[in-house]
Amino acid sequence: MFVSKSMTRNVITIDKDADVLQAKEKMDRHLVRHLPVVDKNNRLIGIVSDRDIRSAFPSILMHDYSIRKERERLSAYKIKDIMTIDPVTVSPLDTIQDVLLLVQENRVGAFPVVDEHGIVKGIISVRDLIRTFIDVLGIEEPGTLLCILVEEKIGQMKKVVDAITEEKISFGSILVARHWEEGKRVIFPYLLTLDVSKVKKKLSKMGYSLLDPMDWDISNLSEND
Repeated sequence: MFVSKSMTRNVITIDKDADVLQAKEKMDRHLVRHLPVVDKNNRLIGIVSDRDIRSAFPSILMHDYSIRKERERLSAYKIKDIMTIDPVTVSPLDTIQDVLLLVQENRVGAFPVVDEHGIVKGIISVRDLIRTFIDVLGIEEPGTLLCILVEEKIGQMKKVVDAITEEKISFGSILVARHWEEGKRVIFPYLLTLDVSKVKKKLSKMGYSLLDPMDWDISNLSEND
């Protein structure tokens, strides 16, 4: 899935010579947390976040900054003084997987989306990623998540899928994860039904171990990798 399909296209931007008050008011008005900073040609030169704005504001003025003297003082702080220069960006042709890795690596909440000339085409945030994966996983529909331990060999996924579809149960999604036990994988089918007792018994008779998804602890993976 490409970034172009999940990004926010109506990007709220700001000029580097705007002041922090203008940035805060723009964020509040449009309910956004990041403002790409662009030049007159809409070319990206930086980004400012709500965290940058909070750092520039005295805490007492975060919710009440109408005092004239303080407003005049704060207006002296320009976006170019607090923005992140040359921020990490993504292309419309990058994938959602690429963005997830960048989130993990850079610990930021949003990335400007730019073309090969540095022109802003959109912005993709953690919120956009969550919305995308809700759609992909089909979890907006009522259903049940199973957690099935299988051997790591070809054909296991097909056997599980066939066993479930034979019961005329539809899939919302299906994921596969590593398991800390060597030679094992875990399959997570999200089934669009609340009645899974029959299929669980069937999978157990086939020799599969059904785990409690609530007990799944992915942190064990990093301890053993």
